[in-house]
Amino acid sequence: MLSDPAGGPRRLRHLGGFSGLAGLAIEQRGLFPSSAPGPALRERARDVVGVLDLTAADVRTERTWTAGDLSGEEVSWDVGFGPRTRAYVLRPREAGGAALPGVLALHCHAGMKWAGKEKIADGPEGPSPEVARLRAELYGGRAWAGELARRGFTVLVPDVLGWGSRRVPLADMPDRVRGNPVPGPGGTGPGSGEADPGDPGSGETGSSETGSGEAGLSEADRYDAAAARHEHVLAKYCTVLGTSFAGVVAGEDLAAAVYLRSRPDTETGAVAAAGLSGGGLRAALLGAFDPGLTAVAVVAMISSYRDLLDGHVASHTWMLYPPGLSRLCDLPDLVACAAPRPLLVWYGEHDAILPPEGMRRAHAMITEHYRRAPAGYTGVFGDAGHRFDLPTQELVFDWLARHVTTARPTGTAVRPTRTAGGEPRW
Repeated sequence: MLSDPAGGPRRLRHLGGFSGLAGLAIEQRGLFPSSAPGPALRERARDVVGVLDLTAADVRTERTWTAGDLSGEEVSWDVGFGPRTRAYVLRPREAGGAALPGVLALHCHAGMKWAGKEKIADGPEGPSPEVARLRAELYGGRAWAGELARRGFTVLVPDVLGWGSRRVPLADMPDRVRGNPVPGPGGTGPGSGEADPGDPGSGETGSSETGSGEAGLSEADRYDAAAARHEHVLAKYCTVLGTSFAGVVAGEDLAAAVYLRSRPDTETGAVAAAGLSGGGLRAALLGAFDPGLTAVAVVAMISSYRDLLDGHVASHTWMLYPPGLSRLCDLPDLVACAAPRPLLVWYGEHDAILPPEGMRRAHAMITEHYRRAPAGYTGVFGDAGHRFDLPTQELVFDWLARHVTTARPTGTAVRPTRTAGGEPRW
């Protein structure tokens, strides 16, 4: 039972007078049990989350380019439903065809679904104004997947259900989601059953604009306002279909990981995943469900579920809430299924959408789960908010360089970042 210091029921933000529901559900449904990570939890969680068994089939190269010291390739594949997934493959130009360690760079949510991979990687065209704005807010202005490739990696940046090449067309969304009022039952008025259309459903910026202000927005921003409302609809369909939004996204990311490992320019046994916020959640799920990953880096995403209850649930994507998972385990238990493989979790001390107590609890839980392999877990509390800024990127890049490496040909070594004094910073 959740209680306040006076011993009565704890009043939770956004539940108010209904806060007693949380305590009753925890008690009667046995929520957040202590679960030991490992193969058994992995398989049970995979079933609860409804992870789909998908394959990146009929892979095609759509185009190639060079940009300065990088070589790029846009590939596409078919997962069995919807439009073809498009992805960028970025590598250092000097590497030629040499096999390099691989990284799945996973784009964030950020309330921006018009773009997916483009949020963290440049194609030949460069970033749109909307993407440049988001990068300035979250990534220090950098397309970090390309910078990581420069350090000596084969970096795969795929779109996923709901974003970029996999976004849902406006024409397929309900009228009320597109912003067209529908009178009567099922419309946008009282009793419509729809969440506040101003809720972006994002885990990063919460900056999507809706309603009367949409008239002055770009096409991309107008789409993102509708897509924020449509995520509720997409999550409902996934649940009715016996899976979850997280289960479909994880299935697509698992297919992308298999494809990256199959590439001749990717080193055997050296593939990691990394991402910020929604991308960090995707990386964490990959680490839990794909024992073939070498290492996982999660930035600004991990908290215990129980500590999200006081006002932090609404800030995040439906991907964070697969129905039934909280009866099986708490989120840090699932994240620790990566053990004993290397796992980096970065927590922002000033993160406005993750509770400090939840991040501290998650860190303690993962540390305990890694007690037999303590060197495998790196937990970092950074003096920053909900973003993947340049110093944090350098920290993650250096960590990946240490943990996602095998022998490589001369001239293609992973390059450490150097401090002002010229010494490698590991």
